[in-house]
Amino acid sequence: MPGKEWPRCQRCHKGVLLPLSDYGPQGNDIPFKLWACNNPGCGFSLRIDKGQISFGQPIRSPLHSRDPSRD
Repeated sequence: MPGKEWPRCQRCHKGVLLPLSDYGPQGNDIPFKLWACNNPGCGFSLRIDKGQISFGQPIRSPLHSRDPSRD
């Protein structure tokens, strides 16, 4: 998004928080569901799920293989 200024990360003060979107169970778009710091060494994230806000949960990439022992 050109021209946007994203908020500075208050944890590391080096990165910025970037918004990520997702799709709901019925396929509807959920914009800004997750905000994540773009500094790889920081890892801060803020997530909104069903009205609940959580901080610092690890962000899993679909590119990584799933570990069945963690289910």
